[in-house]
Amino acid sequence: MSSFTISPATSQICSGKNGVFAPLSQSAVIKSTKGGGSSVGMKVKCMASSIPADRVPDMDKRNTMNLLLLGALALPGTAMLVPYATFFAPPGSGGGGGGTNAKDALGNDVIAEEWLKTHGPGDRTLTQGLKGDPTYLVVESDKTLATYGINAVCTHLGCVVPWNKAENKFMCPCHGSQYNNQGKVVRGPAPLSLALAHADIDDGKVVFVPWVETDFRTGENPWWS
Repeated sequence: MSSFTISPATSQICSGKNGVFAPLSQSAVIKSTKGGGSSVGMKVKCMASSIPADRVPDMDKRNTMNLLLLGALALPGTAMLVPYATFFAPPGSGGGGGGTNAKDALGNDVIAEEWLKTHGPGDRTLTQGLKGDPTYLVVESDKTLATYGINAVCTHLGCVVPWNKAENKFMCPCHGSQYNNQGKVVRGPAPLSLALAHADIDDGKVVFVPWVETDFRTGENPWWS
């Protein structure tokens, strides 16, 4: 009957002719002792092994979790900054890069002639204007369209300001700001008048164009330009 003797081992991986042995020392020798007492030695080659520093177990998972955590913190943080940013600048600038066809409540182009058939003198009805902002079309007392539209976005905190026909002015339901029938601010907390846009007629359609001239209501440069 044979027996085997192995020298003391260290943290190395060794391979021999008949297979792989781990862990064994560099000078490890496997001795086989047969029944007759004779021993046969078999040399074993050993190769040191180590784990590279950049391949630490689970490092990829740790990096992925760190990225997920960072993203989870960044999203709500960004969302919280948006209301603060809009607080200091009125949402909806009332301006745009070029002319925009006015759209009615159904999304159709506003045809001036057809509009005047159903909207009488003094009417102020919301349409879609520059940059998609809600904008009032104004019908003058002589049954013609005014050459300006009034942006309905309140200059306080961005509510859409309804027209109060009985009071003959725009009255914001959010914080009580008021504007006269041309959109000039007459009561705070709104700090500025409602923005204006030119209301032109092109091929029968109402077209809103950015207002960059002096604000005729205040005699000042338009704050929205």
